[in-house]
Amino acid sequence: MDAQGRGRAENIDPADQWVLNPRTGEYELRLPTSAPRPAAGSAPRTDVPPPRGPAPHTTGSARAPGPSAADRSAPDPSADADDPAPPTRASRSRTASPGREVPPQRRRRSAPEEPAPGRRGRRPAKKRRGGKILMWTGGTTAFVVLAAGVGGYLYLKHLEGNVSTTDVGSAGSSNFSKDEAFNILIIGTDKRTGEGNEGYGDAGSVGHADTNILLHVAKDRSNATALSIPRDMIVDIPDCPTKQDDGSTQIIPGETSVRFNRSLGESGRDAGCAMRTVKETTGISVDHFMMADFNAVKTLTTAVGGVEVCVEKAVDDKRSRLKLPAGTSTVAGEDALAFVRTRHAFGNEGDLDRIKVQQQFLGSLMRKMSSGDTLTSPTKLVKLAEAATGALTVDAAIGDVGTLKDVALELKKVPTKNITFATVPVDDNPEEKVKATVVMKPEAAQVFDMIISDISFTEVKQQEKKEAAAVAARLEGAKSAPSEIRVRVLNGGAATGSAQKELAWLQTEAGVTKSENAGNAPKDLAKTTLEYAPDQADQARALAALLGLSGSAMKPGESVTNSQGLPTMTLTLGKDFKGAGVKLDAASVKTPQLEKSTADKAECAK
Repeated sequence: MDAQGRGRAENIDPADQWVLNPRTGEYELRLPTSAPRPAAGSAPRTDVPPPRGPAPHTTGSARAPGPSAADRSAPDPSADADDPAPPTRASRSRTASPGREVPPQRRRRSAPEEPAPGRRGRRPAKKRRGGKILMWTGGTTAFVVLAAGVGGYLYLKHLEGNVSTTDVGSAGSSNFSKDEAFNILIIGTDKRTGEGNEGYGDAGSVGHADTNILLHVAKDRSNATALSIPRDMIVDIPDCPTKQDDGSTQIIPGETSVRFNRSLGESGRDAGCAMRTVKETTGISVDHFMMADFNAVKTLTTAVGGVEVCVEKAVDDKRSRLKLPAGTSTVAGEDALAFVRTRHAFGNEGDLDRIKVQQQFLGSLMRKMSSGDTLTSPTKLVKLAEAATGALTVDAAIGDVGTLKDVALELKKVPTKNITFATVPVDDNPEEKVKATVVMKPEAAQVFDMIISDISFTEVKQQEKKEAAAVAARLEGAKSAPSEIRVRVLNGGAATGSAQKELAWLQTEAGVTKSENAGNAPKDLAKTTLEYAPDQADQARALAALLGLSGSAMKPGESVTNSQGLPTMTLTLGKDFKGAGVKLDAASVKTPQLEKSTADKAECAK
């Protein structure tokens, strides 16, 4: 796979071997032996331009001459034993198809050549190579690189055999869509499997939901939210249909007011039960899951050559066996696992402080995996692909490597500065004397609504929209008091229940008491609209200010009456509705009492 290493042996520019496939939009490794052949019985093409430079000598035979003695004897220090042999010079200069010859690949020059008379000189090969390498590293992942080239299909099938899958039935989505927002529940279990893991805590653990992150990726891929769910958060676990080894389905009874971590492992509950518990608790539908045990941390960090972490003070934790000096260190393998497991080295030695440390670690791992040092190293990419697939258990809908590659490519579109790490807002359980569990705060509902409504927790640059002066003027002028606004609310494409939620906000938070729920609109709308009569303009401007409506959303029209027969405006919530009380012109929302961090910033554990 090391195209650069093979290129040195034959003095071939390795970047020329990576070709953009217009059908997939991805770069693929094209070796010269894969040149297309004409269809059987077709006439040779005559419109192919002759190759530049002297034509290769032929003696009437279509066979290419064998490699020179130098070609046969010079070893490739970067190639593995299973790597395909580099193409010979002759195979690069012609195809096996009669009547058609392909220009040879460009060779590196030690010094610029003088251009031929009447022709413009070419740019130095070094600049062109740099541009192509940048395109390669900027548009690929481990799966993409490994899929390209000879034997790629077989290797992908090998990787697919590494991945374990679980059929979660109706708990998740039946497929993966590149064109929609998606939610993945990432679960780290405390199951003590794998070499060297027997000594960590309860060796007989069935594997509970120890670390839980709900990853929401926005529809436009401009942002993502990684929301940690504390393992000790009190929730209700619903009844869970679970597939058995014999193909039958068993209903595992639910439980009320128990820790979230019991939604996996206990009583035979699978990851689908954890997904259902998230939906029951937050209202957020989970599309897929990815689950890993202790080995995942060790193998992934080793594959990328270690992850940089920072601690404010020196750590010597006898329980987790973590020992680090103050400042920045690079951890991998056992040290990396100890770093994410330790609770007694940071903060108040509780699980919530450990979650913060884990978020900092994941941010550093994301930066390392997306760095040029990783993406340009075929060796690291192979190790990373092997480690990732070998450590994962996923739902059957994304269990093939092709779909996992698609998921990786969609995730790669999100800038690290717009990946937000946060934790469900919680308080200590007031029913406990000895604080061991936590309960959700009221503001957690707003966090869940933001995710459901696909709202970013970071500032995402929005394209400015210019409105005509006549439209903008609709917002200018006197405004009525909220208590004088009379409006009926319809749902015209927003999420189910949005009209009632918005009505409750208008009446209890905004003071618009003369409002009512008018049910569903006759048809769905892409944008929220406010229709009003000319004599209701003062009310319309006041309501538009409360809701963040633009002038184009305001539709002057005829007067209508409400259920009491009084004149009223009509607010129709469209598909752009972002949640009760959330202004429609907001690029982002500042959520109170929510600690946040982003994946692009390195932080030190305290």
